[in-house]
Amino acid sequence: MAANEHYDLIVRNATIIDGTRAARYRGEIGVRGDKIVKIGALDKSSADTEVDAAGLIAAPGFIDAHTHDDRMLLSNPDMTPKVSQGVTTVVAGNCGISLAHSPANGAATPPLDLLDGSGDWFRFPSFRSYREELAAKPAAINATCLVGHTTFRVATMDRLDRAATPAEIARMREMAHESLASGAIGVSTGTAYPPAACAPTGEIIEICHPLTEFDGLYVTHMRNEDDRVTESIEETCLIGRTLKVPVVISHHKTVGLKNHGRSVETLKLIAERMDEQPMGLDCYPYIASSTVLRYDRLEQSSRIIVTWSKPHPEFAGVDLDEVARRLKMTQAEAVEKIKPAGAIYFMLDEQDVQRILAFGETMIGSDGLPHDTKPHPRLWGTFPRVLGHYSRDLKLFPLETAVYKMTGLTAGKFGLKERGVLKAGNYADITLFDAGTVIDAADFQHSTLPARGIGTVIVNGAIVWRDGKPTGARPGRVLLRNA
Repeated sequence: MAANEHYDLIVRNATIIDGTRAARYRGEIGVRGDKIVKIGALDKSSADTEVDAAGLIAAPGFIDAHTHDDRMLLSNPDMTPKVSQGVTTVVAGNCGISLAHSPANGAATPPLDLLDGSGDWFRFPSFRSYREELAAKPAAINATCLVGHTTFRVATMDRLDRAATPAEIARMREMAHESLASGAIGVSTGTAYPPAACAPTGEIIEICHPLTEFDGLYVTHMRNEDDRVTESIEETCLIGRTLKVPVVISHHKTVGLKNHGRSVETLKLIAERMDEQPMGLDCYPYIASSTVLRYDRLEQSSRIIVTWSKPHPEFAGVDLDEVARRLKMTQAEAVEKIKPAGAIYFMLDEQDVQRILAFGETMIGSDGLPHDTKPHPRLWGTFPRVLGHYSRDLKLFPLETAVYKMTGLTAGKFGLKERGVLKAGNYADITLFDAGTVIDAADFQHSTLPARGIGTVIVNGAIVWRDGKPTGARPGRVLLRNA
């Protein structure tokens, strides 16, 4: 290639962490169209657009391994909570919850109401219709999508407090087949939640048989993350082995005071099973979880913050004990009074969080809930928190490892070809950040503050975040598995 080659975009003077755990190095990145053409010394080359990365790290765009961004990709396509922290691709449709194959009463059925409480967005009769709208109205970032088993159940069954009949299983299997044939990368389950808790292992296997044909992923919010967490890991592995497909354990954790410390046991089991079958897991870097408001979390949590309430929106952001005090009720009575609602639960142990984060195969996923009135700060802060707090400040792992956990590792586990690693021939998804200052700003009081230390963010060769704000460019695509 000639020394005076011209590019569409050059990232100059960067310190490159390429997403493979290799040592950082100095270099410049030449982009033409949506691809990286060359990495090296480009001082004699020119470009239509140049970005000076002096003093900054250039990394692959971060891949959020676990999101509920199905609706936000359409309703807020600038995707500011994600691009502001350097995310360029999201994995949507987790925990058995997806907009595709929309049930008419989805908005009235927790946890589907985490995506939309009005019902307006449950309007996609097939995965193909959802994917076509994503393609017609692109977001600022890429998406790769799972389809939800709970969504199938709500769309198919008249009652959810039982196992599905053979006829219902056949219909749900057809939904799974249509989704995978139309570009879904896998099926997710959320058997921890009531709409799917009555689904036996056999039902899940029967519905998910199309995964084998399409080499899809089985991704699960497991049946149990507290007292029976190891049983749930074994169920997850059994499903994967039976179907001969990879599995991903979502937001791995050990819940409740008496289960604190059990990550030693669970990670040992996961490591053993990883030697036998393809597996992955993700984790978010906080000691608090967030989902719909549930009775079974009251005794397991040291603190509960209400994130939204349909009948009582005034309680968003208020601790549940304060809600109960104002209503002159017990906490259990207050839960019933303000449902449907969402909450943040402080029920994890910091040492477990660190142990799971540091596990070699753990990916980073935010599990953010973008439509909560007062969302968990992980929606805005997950990736900078890993880079700044856990890698730089606590030295839990080197920066190269932190980047790998949110780029190359995730691209490999989800089969996102030519993503997640900075090298010639790959797509130009690039995040620039200041390793010395990058940190989350969002906290449990002010949960929607953009992170600090994130510079320019590039998706498919187009700049989507610059100077602390979105550019308005929307080059995002729907990514397929192993394509």
